[in-house]
Amino acid sequence: MIRRLYSLVMKGAQPLLRRKLRRRGAAEPGYLEAVDERFGHYSEPPRPGALWIHAVSLGETRAAGILVDALRERDPSLRLLLTHGTATGRAEGARLLREGDVQAWLPWDTPQAVQRFLAHFQPSAGVLMETEVWPNLAEACRRSGLPLVLANARLSEKSLRQTLRLKRLAQPAYASLTAVWAQTQADAQRLTRAGARVAGVFGNLKFDARPDAAQLEKGRGWRRAQPHPVVMFASSREGEEAEFFRVLAAHHELLRAGWARRGSDPAVAQVRWLVVPRHPQRFDEVAAMAAQAGFGVSRRSEWNESGPAEADVWIGDSVGEMALYYGLADVALLGGSFLPLGGQNLIEAAASGCPVVMGPHTFNFAEAAEMSAQAGAALRVQALQDGVREAAMIAADTTRRDAMARDALAFAGAHRGAAARTADALLAILRG
Repeated sequence: MIRRLYSLVMKGAQPLLRRKLRRRGAAEPGYLEAVDERFGHYSEPPRPGALWIHAVSLGETRAAGILVDALRERDPSLRLLLTHGTATGRAEGARLLREGDVQAWLPWDTPQAVQRFLAHFQPSAGVLMETEVWPNLAEACRRSGLPLVLANARLSEKSLRQTLRLKRLAQPAYASLTAVWAQTQADAQRLTRAGARVAGVFGNLKFDARPDAAQLEKGRGWRRAQPHPVVMFASSREGEEAEFFRVLAAHHELLRAGWARRGSDPAVAQVRWLVVPRHPQRFDEVAAMAAQAGFGVSRRSEWNESGPAEADVWIGDSVGEMALYYGLADVALLGGSFLPLGGQNLIEAAASGCPVVMGPHTFNFAEAAEMSAQAGAALRVQALQDGVREAAMIAADTTRRDAMARDALAFAGAHRGAAARTADALLAILRG
């Protein structure tokens, strides 16, 4: 009964979804691509038997790419069906495709759209990355006998509370999964409470990612040419940048007034600040925000091969170049952690040897954040103002900075192996 009511709500919400897609498409044209796929209508000819992997957004798609590499190393003939929910996820997923692979949107979770999706593509098995468990999708896979697993699975305390409030709807969906492979023991315990049968704790796939070596070296070359320390605000989120520029402006105003001893730190003024927004559609907005705060701005899209132009603030307005930015930076402030947004992925920074200063909100990567702090690779602060000051001080102290960089590399290296474990378990299901 509860799932029937849910299905009616989802069906009734379809016009709202179309309206939302039109609004998002004005800023990100990718959302206007193949809109009918969102409702289970496909123009792509069916190619039954592919392994279906669903990665909703950019972070999940990058994790899926690590798994795909491990799978193809074991079975080069493997064909893929990749589905996504966001434009950035779909754009990133296109890089993973080989001849014979297919890419599509995952349909809106109505029984009719889900049935059309499964009937059209007829995958051999399904892999949901990290968190994406939909009731009608899970039930349709169970009824059709399609193995459906949750890989690199995580569930925060907040998400668990929400799940338990809707347990009559959510618990059957989790219980229908063929296997759940959790990132951490804490995730496994929460997933079990949600109704899942956890088959293993495999670690986080993102530890197996290797930064692009050419990008990393290019960024480090640019850093060596800089006379000042560089601090990056990595994957900053809406609301954080305004506070960040306010904090910087306050420091600079105090210094100009000769009040360094009354709350400002000269190290802050010596830093070159690099801001890399999490969402590409906000690049222009963040650059304008920096200029309105009185800072000289230079954007990555304007740089040549010699690197950044002289400016107070650099804006990383490109996609797929995080290794370049981590190579350029001495220290990174962790975006999404200074507001209750859960924090962005700090593992990529560690793998690049870049120390991290993070805020209080890291529930999306709770265990990784805690372990990185214990390993000396990261430092936690309670407010963005404290983070700006601490990051500047670390960047200016080469001994401390180098020690944290070594600890970061060691931390990243010590937790690899999830990709091999996940690929082996998945292929065992495929081979029956």
